[in-house]
Amino acid sequence: MNYKTTIGFRKETLLKLLDVIITHENEIIQALYDDFKKPAFEAVLTETNYVISELKDTIKNLYKWTKPKKVFPSILNFPSTDYIYNEPYGKVLIIAPWNYPFQLALCPLISAVAAGNQVVLKPSELTPKTAEIITKIIEKTFQISHVAVVEGGVEVTQKLLSQRWDYIFFTGSVPVGKIVAKAAAEHLTPVTLELGGKNPCIIDETANLKLAAKRIVWGKFINAGQTCIAPDYILIQKNMKSHFIEFMKDEITKAYGENPKQSPDYARIINQKNWLRLVNMIDSNKVVFGGQSEIENCYISPTLIDESSVDSLIMKEEIFGPLLPILSYENETEINAIISNFEKPLALYIFTENHSFAQKIIHKYPFGGGCINDTVIHFSNKRLPFGGVGHSGIGAYHGSFSFDTFSHKKGIVKKANWLDLPMRYAPYHDKLKTIKKILKWL
Repeated sequence: MNYKTTIGFRKETLLKLLDVIITHENEIIQALYDDFKKPAFEAVLTETNYVISELKDTIKNLYKWTKPKKVFPSILNFPSTDYIYNEPYGKVLIIAPWNYPFQLALCPLISAVAAGNQVVLKPSELTPKTAEIITKIIEKTFQISHVAVVEGGVEVTQKLLSQRWDYIFFTGSVPVGKIVAKAAAEHLTPVTLELGGKNPCIIDETANLKLAAKRIVWGKFINAGQTCIAPDYILIQKNMKSHFIEFMKDEITKAYGENPKQSPDYARIINQKNWLRLVNMIDSNKVVFGGQSEIENCYISPTLIDESSVDSLIMKEEIFGPLLPILSYENETEINAIISNFEKPLALYIFTENHSFAQKIIHKYPFGGGCINDTVIHFSNKRLPFGGVGHSGIGAYHGSFSFDTFSHKKGIVKKANWLDLPMRYAPYHDKLKTIKKILKWL
């Protein structure tokens, strides 16, 4: 079947996918809980509802997105009409991560199908229950020649990457992203890499500290901190640091109780390997709140660390867990000295009432996206492109940007026959001066 020519078929299939997901939503929520105790509220907010919303938006706009776009023609081609056609790349490989295993598998899949591609989806082996329900949903919805799921570990991923694809979409860590990019380069395959980084969260002297603490606690500790756009470290005015820490302690207790281990609203670390990596980052002498851990349940409590050095172990790499180092600064020069130690981050957050300060930060530092006076929420707006820059990623998606990601833009000029200007044809004789004048005018 030639999927790229049947827009009606794409819409019909996406409608079927929507129905299947809604039918199995409770199973998806349960699978996410079984894999790493993701709370049902977070599962709905960040996984199932997000995917359902993306599906509905794609179905609603599919004909508009696929329609050839007429653009203003070049005067040099007069008379002509010019168009951009959206063409699917062909065979697409999507490699999904474990931290939002349903959303980050299904959202790119939806867009790849909408753009007319055939897809092989590789869900994360670290969330086996979610991978199982994804496979069930895909098999109920798609013909295997259209969309197929391949489960397995590192060896399976390596084998998939050794094949030739027309497009690869990968979400995960920077080190694995480099492996994907290298494999894609063997065949000059275009890629989207959604990676991560050390996302700074800057708080200046004008910020509402209590509200900032509340919003940071939510953005940092949702999914137990296993979010690529979570604040990775705090940069706060030195004289405000102790007050801010007290507000953070209060907000963490309000959110998760005196013992977060007993909270039904707090997830777990994905596995013992990642648990060990995170625990090794904790310097107990610097912990000002939390720090409790239990390997049997892959539990680490929300932990605040009073940090003073960018050379400490916790500042060496992206944390990707419920540990939050809090650093201080006295002036903008010190902010720059700290942020400049790291690669371009996926996200950056600023808490301030000073508009000029916020604008200065936004324009000075390259980063994927972010918020002023909040965290994480820019991800939820499908009208905003989502993606990194430099080491934090290549390419962007969400909403119409996702459709564009999986579509080759083919430019076409339709030349009219009722007039054929002789200027471009040889012999050129004395046409050079004339064409120079025309080009200068253009």
